[in-house]
Amino acid sequence: METKRIVIKDRNNVKEEELLEAAEILRRGGLVAFPTETVYGLGGNALDERAAGKIYAAKGRPSDNPLIAHVSCESEVEPLVKEIPEAGLRLMKAFWPGPLTIIFPKSDRVPSGTTGGLDTVAVRMPDDPVASRLISLAGVPVAAPSANISGRPSPTTADHVWQDMNGRIDMIIDSGAVGIGVESTIVDVSAPVPAVLRPGAVTMEMLRQELGEITVDPAILGPVSADVKPKAPGMKYKHYAPKADLILVEPKESPGSPSVMDKAQVERMVDKVQILAKKRLEEGHRVGIICTDESRHSYSEGLIRSIGTRESQESVAHNLYAVLREFDELQVEYIFSESFAEDHLGQAIMNRLSKASGYNIVRI
Repeated sequence: METKRIVIKDRNNVKEEELLEAAEILRRGGLVAFPTETVYGLGGNALDERAAGKIYAAKGRPSDNPLIAHVSCESEVEPLVKEIPEAGLRLMKAFWPGPLTIIFPKSDRVPSGTTGGLDTVAVRMPDDPVASRLISLAGVPVAAPSANISGRPSPTTADHVWQDMNGRIDMIIDSGAVGIGVESTIVDVSAPVPAVLRPGAVTMEMLRQELGEITVDPAILGPVSADVKPKAPGMKYKHYAPKADLILVEPKESPGSPSVMDKAQVERMVDKVQILAKKRLEEGHRVGIICTDESRHSYSEGLIRSIGTRESQESVAHNLYAVLREFDELQVEYIFSESFAEDHLGQAIMNRLSKASGYNIVRI
């Protein structure tokens, strides 16, 4: 298959004619990768089970891993769901369009191939103008997991998509780098008490302020057993992972800590990363180190990349996947990463790093 790539030069001034071909591809059951405010998505008609099958095949994704249906307006939600609980209405009003996916009881219109066999459907209304206009022009809800080979770091640029999807899909829409850099928050409102299934830019603090009572699925906190059927993307399988072995170094008292780790915690973490990296370097391995602007000067050996500043969780989230993909290009064999406090957006950052490492965490 030949993959066509089109460039949108001004994402805030999208011309309809630029997206007509892509919309037609989606309507006829083809696949189009497109930008959202979180990561690039791999789109197919969410109501076409064959299109869902093409998405799974292109990604090499397990078919029990449900897809998210993307819509351009609230009126497109009702045909997909049996009901919209009060919690869902409140979340839609507060955070849509935006980086929040809501899980509802599904209607019969949504095929089981899209939902991974579940009786629920995940729905999101993206804020990116290219995504919103494309979905509207297509006239169908668009299933769109991240546009990468399953398990790899998600794509935050069209070049990342091209690396994984060239020859596998019909088209890539390139409108530059995305803004947020980690996938949407997922909240299940199909049960009496809403539950967070994946953390993201809509944080726990924001959700509690809106809903009050909310639970956290255990899959956020640790690995899921093989017999568990995932309720949402990213829960069960190894995700976001580079080709190298990733080891996350974390202070024992870090989980649930304040937004800024104290100086002693950071220093212990940096010292441990140096020790672990030096051992692998002495063995002759290519080693990458993920650090921050504050600690960059402390490292002198290995391939050292700052992921951002601890004063801005947004900078860390924005750069995370790009750094992991760069280490793949550099053929790094081991990556040692500093960890981050788990408040606000930090919960999403640590969720992605923990899953990328396969929960290979060294606590000091």
